Amino acid sequence: MSKFAPTVEDLINELSKLPGIGKKTASRLAFHILRSSKEDAQALAGSILRAKERIGLCRVCFNIAEGEVCGICSNPQRDHSLLCVVEEPNDLMAIEAAGVFRGVYHVLHGAISPLDGVGPRQLKTEELLQKVKRGGITEVILATNPTMEGDATALYLAKIIRPLGLRVSRIAQGIPVGGDIEYVDGKTLSMSLEGRREM
Repeated sequence: MSKFAPTVEDLINELSKLPGIGKKTASRLAFHILRSSKEDAQALAGSILRAKERIGLCRVCFNIAEGEVCGICSNPQRDHSLLCVVEEPNDLMAIEAAGVFRGVYHVLHGAISPLDGVGPRQLKTEELLQKVKRGGITEVILATNPTMEGDATALYLAKIIRPLGLRVSRIAQGIPVGGDIEYVDGKTLSMSLEGRREM
């Protein structure tokens, strides 16, 4: 028998589905929501629904965007010859927060992981290859996470891009092995980008 009312238990269960949220944190969040005013709860629910309705993927880089093209891809001040490839939109946001990269991005939406049934076809690799083949890009920076999956993805991408005659580099490993880019501080990210090496 549950120690909470069924509606509260349902709220806790839904919140615990969020990444990094266990039952304890979900319970704290649920009780925070219950203590909040009805207006605050409606504002939160409305914000989630609006995000689901309005947010999609940029047709150029596959970052999250409100509209067809994200603000980075549509910015003429960015260096469109320098392309940084990341696994997820969170990684892109972390690099942007560091404020050291002025090029553009390509978001793969994952990494190669045969054990999980994820190969190049499940990622945005074909779109990346088409983008590179169109021309205008002089360097591709592979900023995948320093994990087995991230390294495998970087090696695969370097293998298919290098024959096109472009410079292919990998961010320096100032980022801890097994770590995620989105959790790395700005200074370390800055040093990793500046210390990138050719692949």
